[in-house]
Amino acid sequence: MNRPARYAPGVTRPPEPASPPVRVAVVGTGEWWGRQHAELFARRADTSLVAVVGRDPQRTAARAAEAGTRGYTDLEEMVDRERPDLVSVCLPNEGHFEPTLRLIHAGVPLLVEKPLVFALNEADTLIAEAAARNLFVAINFNHRYAKPVRLAAAAIARGALGQLAFATWRFGGEAGTSRHPHANLIETQCHGLDMLEHLCGPITSVMAQAAAPSGAGWSTMAVALQFGNGAVGSLVGSYDSSYAYPDTHVVEVNGTAGRVVIHDTVRRFTFQSAGDEMAQVWQAGYFNDLDRDFHATFDAHVDDLLPALREGRQPPVPVAAGRRALWLATAVIRSFETGRRVSTAE
Repeated sequence: MNRPARYAPGVTRPPEPASPPVRVAVVGTGEWWGRQHAELFARRADTSLVAVVGRDPQRTAARAAEAGTRGYTDLEEMVDRERPDLVSVCLPNEGHFEPTLRLIHAGVPLLVEKPLVFALNEADTLIAEAAARNLFVAINFNHRYAKPVRLAAAAIARGALGQLAFATWRFGGEAGTSRHPHANLIETQCHGLDMLEHLCGPITSVMAQAAAPSGAGWSTMAVALQFGNGAVGSLVGSYDSSYAYPDTHVVEVNGTAGRVVIHDTVRRFTFQSAGDEMAQVWQAGYFNDLDRDFHATFDAHVDDLLPALREGRQPPVPVAAGRRALWLATAVIRSFETGRRVSTAE
């Protein structure tokens, strides 16, 4: 990152020119994250949205016009013409593998949306091909960048909770469009598997139960967790709930000296010491629209990601984190199918 030069007193020189904007292309024209990615990279001063890529020509042209950039329906043509510094991949969840592999073969630095893929052999292929090219590949586990999550991580890191005893993740809402029988676990609860390890360290074994009340796959699950530090935990996830409910998302980490609680990812953080009836609470103030906005967690991730890309460092959330979440999910599936506790050792 550029830093102001120090000159002798009384000497005035023009400021150093800012680094040129990072040239970004977005692959995917969906109304949810596809639009979010395009809007973000189009409006930032340190990025330039040079292209959007989609399958449908009319939809792609409309999104490109909306974002003030060029639209493509051919991935290789876009890479050849635009030479982007970074490509953001936000396609339908079950369509990640093939386009991501093509982009890795093209040698383009990537930011991919979660889940990485649905099959471990595909994840291993992507990671091996990226490693062979020493390629920058990040995954958007944006929950890590919510203000309550950062406060929880800081409290745990400074020892305010003492020895960790248990951790709980609960997240429930409506189903998406994926048809995989364990879609909820792989594409949504991957956030929980990543978050629990981010806060509490490695999960060493799992024991799972699942239900299918809607008849559309195993859409609700409860997973018992063992952590390497001796703590235990639970993960409850569902597509048979509603994002309209308050506290659709709750994380609690409890230790011998205190606990932290995260409500709805960005809404509220609470820390309370053991035996103290007074709690410390953070929630966004009246003018703080940024920290109460869930979508702004993606902006915060990009704030971290771009300097790493410019400086040749590893991504703050590397693609290996996506593979790890999938590995844990496959262990959960094996536990459910066998009725046994399953080790997550690799």
